[in-house]
Amino acid sequence: MAALAPALSAGFADPVHDAQRAFAALMQAMAEPARPVPLASALAPPAPLSPEMAAAALALLDYETPAYLDATLSAVPDVAAFLRFHTGAPLVTDPAAARFALIGDGAGLPDFARFAQGEPDYPDRSATLIVQVARMDEQSEGVLVLEGPGIKGRRTFSAAPLPADFGRRLAANRALYPLGIDLILCAPGLVAGLPRTLAPHTQD
Repeated sequence: MAALAPALSAGFADPVHDAQRAFAALMQAMAEPARPVPLASALAPPAPLSPEMAAAALALLDYETPAYLDATLSAVPDVAAFLRFHTGAPLVTDPAAARFALIGDGAGLPDFARFAQGEPDYPDRSATLIVQVARMDEQSEGVLVLEGPGIKGRRTFSAAPLPADFGRRLAANRALYPLGIDLILCAPGLVAGLPRTLAPHTQD
């Protein structure tokens, strides 16, 4: 039998339990912000979609969740076909219309203002950005010192590649609370949550 086309690459081997495990890892990541959480994925999605981002997408997207792909991901038709086939999610070209945005190029992360920020009465009508990075940890170059709910005191966190002004973007995003966007970062074998409640520590 011929190999599956990249767009039709297999999804979760055990759809229910694999999706539950991926979802649990994502929820742990959001509950313990800026702490890398293991996310094992045996998926082999079409490049440049990573196995970890693919697992997050299959766990979070469905036919009711419009999704946006950045230029890196949308440039490869097989990525969109893979996501449509396995999630049914409608893919939109307007970032403001998306509930989830998949960003394949962390260094080129778009301005947060391009995405839905929620509404005063419905702050949950906002976007979650799922961003691919090459690495993340709690002690490295370009480290951020973060504080907020889910963090006892302060926590250090570093990921790359991300824009040079990423810390300032997080601070501006926190200032909009309860509006604003949430982020999930995906690195090889790991995910980390950066919710809108999180703020970089600034010296008094």
